Amino acid sequence: KSIIPPFKNIYGRGAVPARETKLTISFCLDGSHKHMLRDQDEPVGKVLARIVANMAKNQGKGKKKKKKKQEGSDAAQSAAEVSLLFGEDPVEESVLNAEAWKDGAVLCVGDVRYEVLRNAPTFTTAELPRSLMAGFPVCPRLQLEFGNMDDCEFTWLKETPGAGSGENWAEVGSGRVFVPSNEDIGSKLRLRCLPKEGTRCGLVKELESEGAIEAGPGTCTFDTRHLFTQQQAQWPELRVVSYNILADIYAQTELSKMVLYPYCAPYALELDYRINLIRKELCGYNADLLCLQEVDKGVFDESLSSAMDAFGFDGVFRIKEKQHEGLATFYRRSRFRLLSSHDLVLSEALGSDSLHSDLLQKLSSNSDLKEKVFQRSTSLQVSILQDLLQPDRSLCVANTHLYWHPTGGNVRLVQMGVALTHLGHVISAVSPGAALVFCGDFNSTPPSGVCELLTHSSLPQSHSDWLSSGPDHHCPMDLASPFPPLLSACGNPPYTNYVGGFKGCLDYIYIQPDHMEVAQVIPLPSHEEVTTYKALPSVSHPSDHIALVCDLLWRPPTDRPTQ
Repeated sequence: KSIIPPFKNIYGRGAVPARETKLTISFCLDGSHKHMLRDQDEPVGKVLARIVANMAKNQGKGKKKKKKKQEGSDAAQSAAEVSLLFGEDPVEESVLNAEAWKDGAVLCVGDVRYEVLRNAPTFTTAELPRSLMAGFPVCPRLQLEFGNMDDCEFTWLKETPGAGSGENWAEVGSGRVFVPSNEDIGSKLRLRCLPKEGTRCGLVKELESEGAIEAGPGTCTFDTRHLFTQQQAQWPELRVVSYNILADIYAQTELSKMVLYPYCAPYALELDYRINLIRKELCGYNADLLCLQEVDKGVFDESLSSAMDAFGFDGVFRIKEKQHEGLATFYRRSRFRLLSSHDLVLSEALGSDSLHSDLLQKLSSNSDLKEKVFQRSTSLQVSILQDLLQPDRSLCVANTHLYWHPTGGNVRLVQMGVALTHLGHVISAVSPGAALVFCGDFNSTPPSGVCELLTHSSLPQSHSDWLSSGPDHHCPMDLASPFPPLLSACGNPPYTNYVGGFKGCLDYIYIQPDHMEVAQVIPLPSHEEVTTYKALPSVSHPSDHIALVCDLLWRPPTDRPTQ
């Protein structure tokens, strides 16, 4: 008497778009995973015949190996009993694959029955980080097809000592993110991922860490700051972060290791180590909006996107031309919706957009400075966000990383002139009334021309920054901003960048005081914390910059000062 086992699943991945011509059929039989790529317009009978042939071939190999002719013959006979049913009626062999393999159909292979799931939820990418540290969130890299990440189920297990030589695993958590404790040090991790879309389930994906959980660095520079950000901001407030996280392509150079950061332990400059600290720091701020600079493309794609998605954020990335790093803006999706993006390369816009024709004409009077400006690939990332809690409110979020050279004040002035003109145009043309929040590493100290232009709305041609790179590049001009004076929300701290050879305030969050006011500035780490390991970066801080964090408050329209 044959006993039919509980239903298994067969997963058909045929494309939703009609133009796709292939269909993948996946199922597991006798511990072996089968993946068959077939034409959508092929008769299903050919697929069934192929399954029969493969079964006979495999059973034939088993027969030779075990020398059990009778068992092999019986298995081959069982393998030949392959059919596709729909409502217990056989599907005609002439029916095309595109129609035959659909939800509700059943594939019978001998006594084994498979329920057909068309386009079942599937993790196309599922990876654990290489480095795991106690006290730091572990965020798998996940990409899901035909599913809803919020419906998926995640089970975390850790390796535990047990009797005998077999492996022992104990369940230690659920959810998409797991934070190991000190008790987990020395253990490996496993993660079971069940992809789902509502009640529809796909194949479980099981991951195992390459190495064991290691001890963390102890107290980090941001731990005290997190005490001020344990709760999310409540409307009408929102929390904003601006942070240069130090690109890996710069941290790993010989210049960085031997000259810029010789005081930093080499392992603390490794990306696998730093990304643990970055994830924990960003998560702990409970921000609504994060503007990051020096984000490696690989870091955004392989680490930050999945982690921030798990923390409740959507994000956009803008690569810096000719580089492998760029700008990233993340926004809490329960709070904001991205309406549009208006990114640009500042030098390209200067040369091609008539908005900047006056500035270009003035700059052209000095060919040396003009050439220097046009050699730069500096980008401006611009995102228009709608506040979902008050849909009539919107933000124009700008994020940039200006030219770095100490003598490049004149270049930065031109870059800022282009940026402000572009931002004024975007707001007036796309989102009138939007509040500007301008974040970034401006590579400019508070007395600089860039900061004066932002805070005074104009800059005279007599400013010393026009001579920053010497008389050969002197091109004095008056600059005007389309915005009333902006406010540096975090003020002018003594420093936001602290390395062995320099310390100074280079990073800013500028706002329009007629739209928003500052509710709270999260204190920066103390000087003792910053210098515990001499300077930044260090084993307790992942970047040479310090994040700026503040809570902003929407002004009621009636409270806005008149212009």
